[in-house]
Amino acid sequence: MKTVTFPNETTVPALGMGTWNMGDSDSRRADEIKSIHAGLDAGIRVVDTAEMYGSGRSEKLVGEAIRGRRDDVFLVSKVVPSNASRTGVRRACEASLKRLGTDFLDLYLLHWPGSVPLEETLAGFSDLIDAGLIRSWGVSNFDADGMVEVESTPASTPCAANQVLYSLDYRGVEFDLLQRDRDAGVVTMAYSPLGQGGDLLRAPVLRRIAKRHSTSLGPATTAQIALAWVLRQENVLAIPKAGSPRHQHENFAATEITLTRDDLAEIDEAIAPPRRKEPLAMI
Repeated sequence: MKTVTFPNETTVPALGMGTWNMGDSDSRRADEIKSIHAGLDAGIRVVDTAEMYGSGRSEKLVGEAIRGRRDDVFLVSKVVPSNASRTGVRRACEASLKRLGTDFLDLYLLHWPGSVPLEETLAGFSDLIDAGLIRSWGVSNFDADGMVEVESTPASTPCAANQVLYSLDYRGVEFDLLQRDRDAGVVTMAYSPLGQGGDLLRAPVLRRIAKRHSTSLGPATTAQIALAWVLRQENVLAIPKAGSPRHQHENFAATEITLTRDDLAEIDEAIAPPRRKEPLAMI
């Protein structure tokens, strides 16, 4: 499997697990926990969550799923901007750690730009690193201009990651942000890499390309082609959600697919890359 390397030289597989909307349903809880177990068993390390997801329910689910397996996990959570003052970020992080049942996070992100001065938030992140509560910090939903501000704001350690919406539905970050983060040594984390609502996965171009590929599970699916398309990028860590072990195995099998130049050209013809700078998409 491809890997990405953070500024602190930690290397992880380029396929992780997202948990947005997980933990909200008692009827799905067992399958969601089994899904995380299946991902860890397959060698996936990154598990991404946030205090905002289900008002902490996602973190509690993740905490239950990784109990006894903390050493297998590169654990990521996020603080909402309203909690991102220097003292507020400490309270928020400690609350997340309690829900997750762990004493540290591998990566802690500012969920999106807010009104608290960035210098204050980064000072809070530095305090958390000094206290051993987090190993590294980053941001989420920051565009190229926002990353200029991040890199010009004093911090004790460099920004490790920028988590953004990236899929065939949302290619705007290809114009400048992906390369900018790559040049700066910032890992791009791609959330919702399979698109939203299912329309992308019904695209005729993905159906045609899926017929040319297979995995150890059988013929490739359009979802696997969409995920393989994101994973082809250097320095990109994709974090699709999988609510069941079967879905998790299907995501993992996408790492077996290598798209050809003809495949990529056909995709570009059907779903064009950005030709000018676009506002950063968020969901």
